Amino acid sequence: MTLQAPERAGRVAWRRRARESARPVARLAARVALMLAYPLAIGLAWRGIAPRYIGSMLIVLLWLQRWIGAGPFAAALKRFTRVDWCVAAMLSGVSLAIAASNNETLLRFYPAFVNAGLLAAFGTTLFRGPTMIEKFARASIPDPGPAVVRYTRRVTQIWCVFFVVNGAFSAYTALYWSRTEWSLYNGAVVYVLIGALLVGEWLWRQCFMRLQHDRAGAI
Repeated sequence: MTLQAPERAGRVAWRRRARESARPVARLAARVALMLAYPLAIGLAWRGIAPRYIGSMLIVLLWLQRWIGAGPFAAALKRFTRVDWCVAAMLSGVSLAIAASNNETLLRFYPAFVNAGLLAAFGTTLFRGPTMIEKFARASIPDPGPAVVRYTRRVTQIWCVFFVVNGAFSAYTALYWSRTEWSLYNGAVVYVLIGALLVGEWLWRQCFMRLQHDRAGAI
């Protein structure tokens, strides 16, 4: 029994909608997997895997994160700012150097380079707005008021301080800690610290937004 044209068209449209609705979920899952792959790569160093293999993995993860996080690769490249290109070039160069030299010391400094890149990406937006956190906020608040802009600027500054402190400590662990200790901090402990900062900022944001709402209601 053949399907009637309207019914067949309806099924085709339903399948298309199902595929389109599944894409964001698949992209999110891929991004989470890639984020988990970075500490896994650091953990492999603790297991004694040669730095050249980890360096190769790091450069693949770097570009996969940018591709999957921003859509089609060509479109992602078009959205790169000059700072994005500099950070990507620096981390790519370090990863290639690790892969070519098989140097464990250089691998140990990779987390410090990552923090330097994040500091550059966040810090430059403090001088050429909108700030990094404001860009994130505009996804849900297209036209933030002055109070929100000031708040997001302060949060961006806090993240910059975190990247400075964590980058300096990562460099310290690269120089003076054992491979196991270095891997534990840079592959696990630092993510607990990032999670604590994210949760703390979220709790403070709820208080801030409630205060703004109360002030608006009082006017």
